[in-house]
Amino acid sequence: MYILILSGSPRKGGNTDQLVEAFVKGASQRHTVEVVSVHDHKVAPCMGCNACFRNEEHICVQKDDMATLYEKMKQAEMLVIASPVYFYGLSAQLKAVIDRCHNPIRDTFGIQQMALLLVGAATLPELFDSILAQYRLCLNFFQLKDRGQILVRGVKEKGDISSTDALQRAYELGVGL
Repeated sequence: MYILILSGSPRKGGNTDQLVEAFVKGASQRHTVEVVSVHDHKVAPCMGCNACFRNEEHICVQKDDMATLYEKMKQAEMLVIASPVYFYGLSAQLKAVIDRCHNPIRDTFGIQQMALLLVGAATLPELFDSILAQYRLCLNFFQLKDRGQILVRGVKEKGDISSTDALQRAYELGVGL
């Protein structure tokens, strides 16, 4: 299986990156895994112009790196969303990519499964609620199988995640695919 991970962390080597690395270590034993750090790509927010609905090729009028990401999503059988949590939401970089999937080109994607890797500094029980609601709506709308969620609270400084069991859980999630 080809697994595409969209990582929304702008902080290199941070807790989200470490969580992704643990997942990749497990999943790559049996699958092809590609990690795309969306922070390294220029992706403008969706303008809501709907031009992509009016042309046969569903080409977005914005000329940026999203075209490359669309191609990767066409090939992927599984999509993993990984992000730090900023003000109870995904990172802005990752949200821009997700919003650009408002394009009907999404119907050409081979994605059948998803997983979610989230890291937050706060310890509030409801820290991930808004993201989980959006995630469930996407699963339902696209009829995708949820392969798992690793939700990590209370990790703020780089490396804090290593004092939790989250890296082991991410590895096991990857191995179990």
